[in-house]
Parts: sequence; structure tokens; C-alpha cells
Amino acid sequence: MKFNQLLSAIILVVLLYSCSETKKNNSEVIEVIEAQNEFVYLAEQFADIKILRYQIPGFDQLSIQQKKYVYYLTQAGLAGRDIIYDQNYRYNLTIRRSLENIYQNYRGDKNNNDWKNFETYLKQIWFANGIHHHYSNGKFKPQFSQDYLNKLLSETNSKLNGEEFDVIFNNVDTKKVNLDPKTGLVKGSAVNFYAPNVTAKDVDRYYSKIVVDKKTPIEIGLNSKLVKEKGKLKEEVWKSGGMYGASIDKIIYWLEKAKDVTENKEQAKGLDLLIKYYQTGDLKVWDEYNIVWAKSIDGDIDYINGFIEVYNDPKGYKGSYESVVQIKDFDMSKKMAVVANNAQWFEDNSTLMEEHKKKNVVGVTYNTVNIAGEAGDSSPSTPIGINLPNNNWIREQHGSKSVSLGNIIGAYNNSAGSGRLAEFAYNDEEVEFEEKYGQAADKLHTALHEVIGHASGQLNEGVGTPKESLKSYASTLEEARADLVGLYYLPDEKLVEIGISPDAKGIGKAAFDGYIRNGLMVQLIRLNLGDDIEEPHMRNRQLVASWAMEKGAKDNVIEKVTKDGKTYFVINDYDQLRTLFGDLLREIQRIKSEGDYEAGKNLVENYGVKVDQDIHIEVLERNNKFKSAPYSGFINPVLLPSMDESGEIIDISVIQPESFAIQMLEYAKLYTTLPNEN
Repeated sequence: MKFNQLLSAIILVVLLYSCSETKKNNSEVIEVIEAQNEFVYLAEQFADIKILRYQIPGFDQLSIQQKKYVYYLTQAGLAGRDIIYDQNYRYNLTIRRSLENIYQNYRGDKNNNDWKNFETYLKQIWFANGIHHHYSNGKFKPQFSQDYLNKLLSETNSKLNGEEFDVIFNNVDTKKVNLDPKTGLVKGSAVNFYAPNVTAKDVDRYYSKIVVDKKTPIEIGLNSKLVKEKGKLKEEVWKSGGMYGASIDKIIYWLEKAKDVTENKEQAKGLDLLIKYYQTGDLKVWDEYNIVWAKSIDGDIDYINGFIEVYNDPKGYKGSYESVVQIKDFDMSKKMAVVANNAQWFEDNSTLMEEHKKKNVVGVTYNTVNIAGEAGDSSPSTPIGINLPNNNWIREQHGSKSVSLGNIIGAYNNSAGSGRLAEFAYNDEEVEFEEKYGQAADKLHTALHEVIGHASGQLNEGVGTPKESLKSYASTLEEARADLVGLYYLPDEKLVEIGISPDAKGIGKAAFDGYIRNGLMVQLIRLNLGDDIEEPHMRNRQLVASWAMEKGAKDNVIEKVTKDGKTYFVINDYDQLRTLFGDLLREIQRIKSEGDYEAGKNLVENYGVKVDQDIHIEVLERNNKFKSAPYSGFINPVLLPSMDESGEIIDISVIQPESFAIQMLEYAKLYTTLPNEN
């Protein structure tokens, strides 16, 4: 659905935020813009970023107890917001707070380019949760001078000294996550998971000495920073009373309140264990929690909260803080449950070697959900699909949950234009299939990627976890493996037979065209000219597309074509391309199952990292005419509680903030829990 009307109403609301819902005097008046008939998805655009809004379908139908449950869970997530900034870089909090003080207190000229560039830089920091790009990992380059920043600091009585000032402009800590072993995975990465004097060899040495149960290994290093004091390595654990303790205590406060309004006993049991984990930092308790969480499938509301994904750690140990609160989309979940119910069929009929197939795919659940709030590494940039827990033995023995973020996908689709498609698609037929089947293909691919892809396959006995065996290449290979599962099955008539695909041929063609087009060309608009690909998902897409093109060259499966002076990649044989996807899936599963580091490294380095510079130049030139930014993220709806005279919540409304800056400043005001240095 596209909107075609101007905003028609400006509504002033009182935004009540508080550490305790009984405090009524901590309020802020903000402007909120709503449309009478059409929801306005696009909030604003800056640099390479679009800021979107999303709705929360079904929230009004929840009971007051369920609304409280959602509210408390979102507050718990936001209470840990400062953590992700500090995890991403040790100076992020200092820099962000100083620039926020300038933004709110500067009274000079705000119409000149310097101020506009300053504002853009601050918004980039808000979006990326730090001074490094959320996707490329490169450090932002401010388009204002050191002298101008000094002027702003002086006139607003803001402080930013020494390295904290210099790093904004110099060439130190230029990569948040560096995946090139030649330049040092840890030393070359700015992330704050390791003290500056810790090396990759230190990390390997420290964690190699930790003995874990081979059958039920904990996720060692997941919730700690590794430091070196007087030559001795030790972990600073993220827990109550430990590192990030002030934030974690606030998280616990809200989780305790959520526990009192859960929908069932299993949810309460899960929250009990999550609270215990935050109190103790015990990774065995984390596993206990994940088992209960994975099995807790009853109820309309679910959540993710913790130190979870390890993409931001070049060594693959440390989990970034994130929070997602979700409400079940009942109609879509019924349809997509069919995928989960057929998980064993997909496993049995895959191209994996027989010894690498699971004989019993346990407890895979798949739901389409509507997001009610996000924080940490999931916000403002958010995933569209999630599969958890990450611990492989828990997934195998107790199952996993996969979700597709329906209202997020809907917001993306409703805010997207068609200009780039017409520019990079080879002909009208390719555009026609994308417009007819593209959204359905994307939804199905996400479902298959999450619920079948990540849940499929098994490790050989005695092989360590992928982060141990495949090291810095584990994330890229896992995403490629899951993508290939989806790609292999999208053209299969089985999807039509079970009622989730409208047309196997049409869905397959749209999906294959889009994947090759994106993997070999379109995603390059996100990179600066000359950069290697660092982000695991981008590496994975180029790896799959480049490998398939090379292996199919003899039969001209994918052809590089020049038309009107422009390059296109045209698929000539969709059936053979599907076979190639199956071949690569089998090989990547073999690499994972056997822990074949060298083969995994060669795949990623040879196909996923280096960019064809001539193609890159052309893509950037062709993309210059489009005003739409290549990246999108979201401001969260505000959950606004109404209370009676005793301070009891009697209802909760959903309010849309007017702007990104308003929300970020409110968050800074209300969820500041950590000191600048931790």
C-alpha cells in the first residue's frame, strides 16, 4: 500500500516515561504527526539513511494484562540501551553525550552547512549506536572541521578532550569490526569486547584453556569483556554488580515487573531464569533459560533480550546487547506454521550429504510477528527475521524459534520505490516478475532461511562449534548456508502443494533474479569505492552469487551482458542455477559439519570479500540519480501508559514520535544508565 496524502493532523501529546510507572511528573510534551487515512512510513532521510515508522497491528486487541507485559518488556529493553554504545566502541558514550549537549544547547547559526553537517553526523551516530557505520563498519568522516567542533564545544560548555576528540577526525580505530586476519582481527577492530592491549593470540590462548562439556558446551565468552592486567588475562563479566551492572539492574527491575503479568507459567519461568542469569552472569543459567524460552510457544507475546549475536566480535565470542518485543500475527503465523510442520521433509530432501542431515528436526516453530519495540543492536537498524537460540546443541535437542517481523517487512515494502529495480533489472520481464512475486518471494525466503536453513544440518561427532572451527568466517558461512536452503526450495512445487506459494516458477524466477542482481551489483551501493566487503550478510550474498556464476560459466548459466553501455547479469538457465545452489549448500554444510577451516576461508576470501572495481564504479554512477537512501531503520512507536489515581496502569496507547531526533534525545534523557567509561 502506498500513501498519497499529506499529513493532516498535528497532535500534541504528553509522553510519560519513567523508571517507575507511578511517577507522573516526569513528562515531556512532543509533537506527533498522524495521517487521517494513510499511515506515513517515511519520517526523514539523511546521509545514506532513511528513517521509517512502523505500526503495531493487534495491540489494541490485547488485554490490559498483555499490554502491561509488552510495556514492561520494552522498558527492559530500553534500559540497556547504553550498553550497545559502549560495546561498539569505548569512546561512544562520551562522544554521543557531548554532541547531544551541543545539539540541545547551541544558540548560534543553525542554517549554515557546518551545523547541518554536524546534525547529520550526530544522527549517523544515533543510527549506528556509535561512530562506526552499522553495516560497512567504517568510521564516519565528519563534514565539519575540528575548529568548528571546538567552537561548538566552547559555546555550549561541552567537554570532549584528548583521544575522545581526536578519534572523530584521525585515522585511528577506523573499523568497528575488521575481518581481515592480515591486519589483526582484534587489534584492527574498534569494538570494546577486548581491552586495547589484548591481541587475537591472547584471545585464542585464553579461551582454548577453558574446558567445556563437548555434548552441551556453554557459549564461552558470550557475556564478558576480556582484559589484560599486569600481563594476566581475565574476564569482566556483564552482570549485576559487574561490568554494565547499572544498566543490568534497570533491566532486571523491568523484567521483575513483566514476570508479574506473564500470560502463562512457562513465560514466568523463563523470566525467572533470565533474571538469575543477569544477576549471576552464569552461562549455564543462560543455557537453562534458552531451553525454557525455546519450548515456551504458548501465548501471544514473546521477546528477545540479552547478549546474543556475535557478528560484532571478530573472534565470534562476544554477544551484542539486543531486545525485541513481539506480538503474534495470528493469520500469517497459521500459514507459515506449515513450513515448520514440514521441516523434516525439507531436511530429508535437501542436497546435504546423508551423514550431515538431521534424522529428527526437533521443535522448530515459526511465527510471523509484529514488533512492539526494539533496542540495542536491533534498533534503529533491525533484522527482518530471527532464529534463536544460537547454541547448536540446544537447537538440536530442544528446538528453536524462528520469526519473521511482519510489520517491519511491511514498512520496508510500503516505503520502497521502484526506480532502482528498473535501473538494474535487465528487461521488462524481470521487472514484471519482481513486481508480481518479489514481496512474496522475500517473505518465503526469510521463512525458509530462518526456520529451515538455520535449523538444518548437524555437526560430525567431535567437531567443535563453528566459531571454534571456522573462526571469523563462521557467520558468513552460516548466513550463506541458510540463504542457500531458501534459494534451493523456493522454486519447488512442494511450497505450492502445502499452500504457502502461489506459483513455484514465478516465485523462483523473481527470487533468483533478485538474489543475483543484488549479490553482484545492487548491494555495492552500500560500499565506498575501493572498500572490501566486511559485513557477513553482504559477504554471504556475493559469495553465493559469484560462486554460482563461476561454476556455471561453462554452460553460461549466468551471463554478464552489456546493453546501452550498462552491465547486467542475466540468468539463462534457472534449473541449472538451482542445481548449483544445491551443490554449494552441500559443500558449505560439509565445511560446517567437518570444521574445515581452510575450505571455508577459501570460499569467503575468494568469492565474498573483493569487489570488482569496474562494476562498483558503474553501480555507484548509475545509483547517483536516486535520492532514496540505501539503508533504512526505524523510530519506535511510544507506548504511553494511562494511570489511575493510585498509579495503576489502566490502559496503554501507541503514539508515533514526530522525528528521529526527538526520540533519540528522549532516550538519552530517560535511559542513561552507564557512566562514560566502563
